[in-house]
Formats: sequence, C-alpha cells, structure tokens
Amino acid sequence: MSTENSLTRRDFVKSVGAAGTTLLASTAVRAAAADGVTLAVLGAAHIHAPMFLQMLATRENARVAYVWDHDPARAQKHAAECEAKTAKTVAEVLDDAAVTGVLILSETSLHAELATAAAGAGKHVFVEKPIGVATKDAAGIAAAVEKAGVLFSSGYHLRSVSRNIFVKEHVAAGSFGRIVRVHASYGNDSVLHGAFDDERKWTVDSRWGGLGSFADIGTHALDLLMWLMGDVQSVSADLRSVTNRYPNCDETGQGMLRFKNGVTGTIAGGWIEPENPVSLLVTGTEGHAVVLNDRLYLRTKKVEAADGTRPWMKLAPPLDHPLLLFVSAVAGEQDLPLVTAREAAERVRVMEAMYQAARERRWVTVG
Repeated sequence: MSTENSLTRRDFVKSVGAAGTTLLASTAVRAAAADGVTLAVLGAAHIHAPMFLQMLATRENARVAYVWDHDPARAQKHAAECEAKTAKTVAEVLDDAAVTGVLILSETSLHAELATAAAGAGKHVFVEKPIGVATKDAAGIAAAVEKAGVLFSSGYHLRSVSRNIFVKEHVAAGSFGRIVRVHASYGNDSVLHGAFDDERKWTVDSRWGGLGSFADIGTHALDLLMWLMGDVQSVSADLRSVTNRYPNCDETGQGMLRFKNGVTGTIAGGWIEPENPVSLLVTGTEGHAVVLNDRLYLRTKKVEAADGTRPWMKLAPPLDHPLLLFVSAVAGEQDLPLVTAREAAERVRVMEAMYQAARERRWVTVG
C-alpha cells in the first residue's frame, strides 16, 4: 500500500465524522426503495471484493451506487466494475438517503469506524469477516448495530452449505446421541501463490489486517463449530509460520476449545495447504458425521440407511451466500438466517483468546 494513498487514523475519523449529526436523522432509509435496493461499498481492499461485486450483479433488484476507498485508484477501479460513482468521502455515501445498505470490505482495522458510522446513519451493514481486529472493536460494532436497529450480517458462508445445515439439524435432533467431540478446518494455499505480495499486502500487515492467517480464515472453522455447539468456555492454540514469506504473520494454526455444553472441539486453518480433506467431524455416543473431500458420510441407527459406507446425498439445496441473504433481507424478505452482530463479535473474542493462549502457552478462559 503506497504511503500517499494511506490515511492516518485521525484523518480517517475526521472524514467519517464530517457527515455530521444529520446522519442520525436518516431512519427513513432503513426500508428498501420501491424500485430496489441501493447499496454502497465502503472500502474495497478485501480479496473478495471483486467476487462480491460479481455476486451483486446477479441480483436485478440491487445496485451499487457508490464505491469509497481511502485509495482513490482502488475506488475508481471497483466503481467502474459495477458502474457506480466513486465517492470522495464516507460522508458523501452516508448522507445519501437512497442508500439503504453498505458493504464494508475495507482493511480490517477500518471496520469499526466504518460500521459504527454506517449504523449511526441508519444504513444496514454487511461487514466481511472477521468484523474487527480485537474484541473492543467488534463489540463496538455490535453495540452500534443494536442501538440503531439496522440489519447486519457477515461472510460466514459455511452456514449456507447443505451438508452443514443437515449436520446441524441432526445434532439438534439427537441423531448422534450425546456429542463427545467436534472438529472443523478451513484453509487455502494463498501464501504459496504469493496472494499477498502486492496490492493485498495489507492482509499480512498488522497495522491494517489484524493478526494473521488463523484469525483471517480459521474464523470460518470457529464460526461453524460455534454455530453447531454454542458458546465457548476456554481455549488453547498453537500458531506458526512455515514458509516465513511474510514476517511476523502466522501461516497456519490449530486450536482446542471447551464448549460450555461440555463438548471438546478442535479447529485448524491457514494459508499454506492446497487441500482440506477432513473439513468437519461431529461424533457422539450414537453415531457420527464426517465430511471427507467435500462429501458427507453419516453413520447412525437413528437415520435410515445411514451406515457410513457411501456419501450421503439426501440434502436440501444450499442457501444463498450470506451477502445475498443480506441483500434479500434489506429488500424486505423476513426471517432470513443472517449472522448477528453479537455472533460475529463473539467469534472475534474467542479468536483473540486463542492468540493469547498461543503466546502464553496455556489455556485461556473466554467466559
């Protein structure tokens, strides 16, 4: 990231604050416009920004009106992709009553300022995960969203996968008996391909991105297990670099979790593995479910023909990606399974505890 295109925190807060107190009066924008949903992008630094804009292009009832980024060139690039206007300031976006929702795809360290300002302006908020660098920032976002009463979601897309929904339903139904242990892993090989060498180098810079690979991508595995098992009591973890391509940035990690319901769990995640052969395991006193190479295997006497010998194919269609569910909710569709701001903040709190545990080589109590 070039120095001339970077903002100091003071300058950034000043640009957001320039919107003034009129932002709090814009409650009318909470409902979608009759002719569709008008959105804006606040920050386009995230690696998924191009994909998210392509996803939005598939929705006839949604359009992106503005793209803002503290790097004008980056803002112009993405605005051109979706035929949007390049906003010069955050206030320009938040002052527009036609904008009903915002997508925050900035560097993680800017999420808190952008999300709290957007919520205060009455805009519905989608924040890419993790929603904050630290617990304080994430909790602040959750508080702002709840105070404003706006819709919120984040990019925990594993909740939309058919096999994961199926497993969750059967955990609740008791199909595996009393759950003993669970495991989830999620990763990619982006470091091996130099994905963060150039314009996305901020991702491995603690001043902008936060902690490292485990926080960035292991959060998907963490969310999946917390979605299945509930709140976490205590954690431990081991984090490390393998290639040392990016100094002071972990490339892989594993963690242990003790859930408040008594179940023990493990998660793994990182940026240096081309494959993820065992992505989910739920095992109990009367059966198990395991995802091997993206195929679900089920063994339990409580489900007919679930003998574990072949992939389980009796699955409902997947849900939309969380971003599209968010757009549908902004458009007025009710009772959609959005990720709540409190859920997203709790993932940050647990992950922060895991980093503490790794540094101190001990178990850390979460709550």
